[in-house]
Amino acid sequence: MSQEKPLPEPWAPPAGSWASSAANRRSMLGNRNRDTSPELLLRSLLHAAGLRYRVAAKPLPSMRRTADVVFRPIRVAVFIDGCFWHGCPQHFVPPKTNPDYWRDKIGRNMQRDRDTDERLAEAGWQVLRFWEHQPAEECAEIVKVAVAARRSILLKR
Repeated sequence: MSQEKPLPEPWAPPAGSWASSAANRRSMLGNRNRDTSPELLLRSLLHAAGLRYRVAAKPLPSMRRTADVVFRPIRVAVFIDGCFWHGCPQHFVPPKTNPDYWRDKIGRNMQRDRDTDERLAEAGWQVLRFWEHQPAEECAEIVKVAVAARRSILLKR
């Protein structure tokens, strides 16, 4: 005979959780931090163009941040920023629930992006940032031109 499992307790967020509801928590946990559709499309175009790269890699070993696409030998780091998470001036709409939290969270993300750009530039990297809504074909062309330019500089050395 099988034993019946007890019914689950009413949902409550874990202590210290940012989630305001079970649905919000599920939604937030479902957000990808890599291999998003815009990233996959860009990577597919770059690969088809014969470019090889690292995915979700640290440009600098001492930095805890990763770029979406990294061309390590020529020091090009590519980031595809989500409109919500990085505060796109065109598409970002602040949530009505818990607005103070989200304003601070998105502000910190934007500040971290600028800090990352500065640290990589100081280390001799070229940083390319794209919004998720930008056409992948245009982004791929920009990346191809940047990679070719950096390679030609290295060959002249």
